Amino acid sequence: MRIPARFAPLLFSALLSAIMVCIVSAFVLAISQGFHSEFAVQWLKSCITTWPIAFPTVAIVAPLVRRIVGRLTA
Repeated sequence: MRIPARFAPLLFSALLSAIMVCIVSAFVLAISQGFHSEFAVQWLKSCITTWPIAFPTVAIVAPLVRRIVGRLTA
């Protein structure tokens, strides 16, 4: 099953924000609390609570960043 191209910006934002949230939350949790028996549960909670903020942020900011990069590059 393929997703129509008109949804590409939304899919991009969803995937990028999910990947970033997973990586950053794991890093912050590991630095602040170390690895422990509840690490995976806390990490999942962190991802679930922060992704709803990250997704719309990326969706709003990505087009602006693309325009800025377009102006700064040849």
